[in-house]
Amino acid sequence: MKKPIGIFDSGIGGLTVYKAIRQAFPEEDLIYFGDTARVPYGPKSPNTIVEYSVQNARFSFSRGLKP
Repeated sequence: MKKPIGIFDSGIGGLTVYKAIRQAFPEEDLIYFGDTARVPYGPKSPNTIVEYSVQNARFSFSRGLKP
């Protein structure tokens, strides 16, 4: 089974990265995950950012993305 590539965006630059990956790998399936509910990440503590990132990764992998 072909698994999609996941792109996680914490608020800035994610769509630019998505477009670059799309251009470099046109045959790949991509899933874009933008965490708009908790932006901006900048003023949050490092521990909070790590926790959000772990939560987002777990959610993404539970949807069958490439590790």
